[in-house]
Amino acid sequence: MTAPDDLLLRIEQEPSLAAALAWPGDFDVERRDPVEDLALPTGIPLHPIAGCGAGGTYFLCGEAGAEERPVLYADSEGQAALIGADLVEAVTLVVVLPFWRDLTKGFAISELGSDIRADHPDFDAERDRLLHALGLAPVSEEEAAVRLLAVAARTAPDYVPHVPDDEHLPYELLFPSDPA
Repeated sequence: MTAPDDLLLRIEQEPSLAAALAWPGDFDVERRDPVEDLALPTGIPLHPIAGCGAGGTYFLCGEAGAEERPVLYADSEGQAALIGADLVEAVTLVVVLPFWRDLTKGFAISELGSDIRADHPDFDAERDRLLHALGLAPVSEEEAAVRLLAVAARTAPDYVPHVPDDEHLPYELLFPSDPA
């Protein structure tokens, strides 16, 4: 079993870990029913592994045990992005930057970090405990954002989902490469 597969199994089997990821990270392994069935242009299979309160779904791309299994997030509004080269990177991102989706709206990390700490003064200690419990290496919020943007830039063309057998256009990129 690969480290990412092992990580998912641990999260599924340990309710305290699952609960800690569900809030404030909004990565809920109990919400695995996507809004719609999606496919990738390459035919790589998508496996829903978690959802968020806004109706988005996190997918592992590829078959279990495959060498590369990036994590794709698809929201309920028709936007998507890779958020991790693998599950370890994606879960690290969710723990360190639970507000990662707000980065797509132009908010600064410092502003979002201040907001979460104002609402949850124990955020840093809880984040560090969760990273340790999951066996994940700590990274700064800035480093997590750099990694997110780097992997999100790899979304197109192979990981842009679409609804199969439908006339809908492919999903839009959450992090467009050209903001203009």
